[in-house]
Amino acid sequence: MANSAQARKRARQSDKQRLHNASLRSELRTAIKKVKKAIAAGDKSAAQSVFQESVSTVDSIADKKIIHKNKASRHKSRLSAAIKAMA
Repeated sequence: MANSAQARKRARQSDKQRLHNASLRSELRTAIKKVKKAIAAGDKSAAQSVFQESVSTVDSIADKKIIHKNKASRHKSRLSAAIKAMA
């Protein structure tokens, strides 16, 4: 348990920031799932439009350092490759 006023405040701030980061991480996972679902449905044009929306979400979360930029690039690359592989 935090003993000083400064430590108590930092604990409050850390908890609030952790919840915010968790929300953003959840938003990221949802965006990726939407693209995967569109790919599974088999509609290439719909998958591409959903992918474009999710790319901005992934990039903004990477910019906020919730995930590493290389991880964001990896997700985008794999989703893009899956869309291109659709017949």
